[in-house]
Amino acid sequence: MRKTLGVLLGCFLLLVTTAQAQKKSLDKIAAVVGGSIVLQSDIEAQYANYLAQGNPENADIKCQILQQILANKLLSQQAVIDSVTVTDEQVEDELNRRLRQMTSRAGGQERLEQFLNRSLLQYKEEVRPEIKEVLVANKMQGKITENVTLTPQEVKRYFESLSKDSLPYFNTEVEVGELVIFPKLTKAEKETFRDKAEALRLRIKAGEDFATLARLYSEDPGSAREGGDLGFFDRGTMVKEFSANAFKLKPGELSQVFETEFGFHFIQVVERRGEQVHARHILIKNQSTSASLARVKTQIDSIYNNVATKKIDFATAASLYSDNNETKYNGGMLLNAENVQNRTTYIPTDKLDPSIFLVVDTMKVGGFSQPQIFTSADGKQGYRFFYLKSKSAPHQANLEQDFPKIKEAAMEDKLNRTVSEWFEKRRKASYIKIDPEFLACPTLSNWNTATTAKQ
Repeated sequence: MRKTLGVLLGCFLLLVTTAQAQKKSLDKIAAVVGGSIVLQSDIEAQYANYLAQGNPENADIKCQILQQILANKLLSQQAVIDSVTVTDEQVEDELNRRLRQMTSRAGGQERLEQFLNRSLLQYKEEVRPEIKEVLVANKMQGKITENVTLTPQEVKRYFESLSKDSLPYFNTEVEVGELVIFPKLTKAEKETFRDKAEALRLRIKAGEDFATLARLYSEDPGSAREGGDLGFFDRGTMVKEFSANAFKLKPGELSQVFETEFGFHFIQVVERRGEQVHARHILIKNQSTSASLARVKTQIDSIYNNVATKKIDFATAASLYSDNNETKYNGGMLLNAENVQNRTTYIPTDKLDPSIFLVVDTMKVGGFSQPQIFTSADGKQGYRFFYLKSKSAPHQANLEQDFPKIKEAAMEDKLNRTVSEWFEKRRKASYIKIDPEFLACPTLSNWNTATTAKQ
């Protein structure tokens, strides 16, 4: 129960997004929690979503789904007592975020609406109460654990309680920082790319086909093969300059060429639907020039010399000069992409980008690599250098080397125990009646309190 409840809301948040779209008219009541009921259709809809994600049939999943719903109901009911609420804006933001993800997975708004068998506006109103309940429950769970703290002594006791045979074995791990600088083009250097975009725009105005030119010349790999088509999007989906231009156009209109962080664009609006717009665009990226790269080389060499001679520490230099927004506010340190929930700077060497591993593998701890030119994942050229903060040899977990990771595990364990204890207390004090079909579920065997709780 402890492990299940520890990830309860996360699972429910994923499942609820398409539940209403697949509901069937089933009148059986699967459970009653206080003054709320859970219909068989609630469970079946979420199970259908589970199957739609490519998972194999597994009747036990329905037990887990019902447990998730029951826990969510308990949290929501307690939230009413404790005056825990969320705003309409928060609900709207979450709805829009979900719909953007669903639209992307479905391959566009039209295909998603075909799948849902209704418009997105209808769907939003149908799922709004469920989304609000989930957000309230999530906030309530945060309140339950907000005052949980952990002392070094507790970390030590947690570690000592683990079986020696169960201690994890860590491969070589490193902490690596990077400082990246990309060229900043002058206005004159940018004109070449603006002119290229403008020439394409004029060809379309003269009658050439937008989709054909987008496929041939647009440098947005995501939309070029679709003739520049971006599908429907709302104002918060795109960068502000793009949205500002898209939402002031009428269907069929062509924008002027404008610049964003990605380069020079122009847009044609295909259709407007409420607060969403269907548009297509052509992108011409700003490319580095030999002169701009030379300027960057001079700049990064100067920064490197100041860091290497300790005139400025690496973390400060990264925060001031690095163009990698994912690392500059973290002292320049790379984060372990495998650990999404608890982002850590400790990265197993086999998880490092091979191009980075080849550089840091020969470095000494505390050292810096020479600045080198490189090409980023999105095709931009720039210069970077690395800092090797730490390196650990393969070893079995121990407090001396792995205290931060053990602390994370100890905190997760304490948070899960805190939530589990709250649920156990709240469950015993609540009226919960579960249909006999689900009483055989191992995870629900002790949830039924209808015969003992006061009604």
